[in-house]
Amino acid sequence: MREGMARMLRGEAPPPAAATLIGMALTRFGDGEAVVTLTIHDGQLNPMGTVQGGILAALADAAMGWAFMTTPGEDESYTTLEMKANFLKPVREGTRSARARVKKAGRTAGLVECDVVDEGESLVAHAVSTCLILRGDAAAGR
Repeated sequence: MREGMARMLRGEAPPPAAATLIGMALTRFGDGEAVVTLTIHDGQLNPMGTVQGGILAALADAAMGWAFMTTPGEDESYTTLEMKANFLKPVREGTRSARARVKKAGRTAGLVECDVVDEGESLVAHAVSTCLILRGDAAAGR
């Protein structure tokens, strides 16, 4: 999984379709961490003129997923069991960065958290995710 992420950062592989649709991009990753950025545009706004919460949740989910992707073994994969997001400030424009880090990667499950910040490093959202490690047939083809 790490090699696929590295190829994407080098421009040798396309990003996932969902990332392209939403307009987010993996910008950095390391052991148990990832940063994903999103430049806000009008198509992401709700009727109140702020970014729809699902867009920010998807941004955090992508960052947490890429951060957790750095932890499974060679023949392992993972799936997200649950996710929770707290929206702390309205977002209307600019670029947001989702900074995810694995808090705990156990033998069967992991806990990942993510801060979504604005250009001034102010926290606009916080998310937490629980992931399940997949092995054997459950990990095949993932």
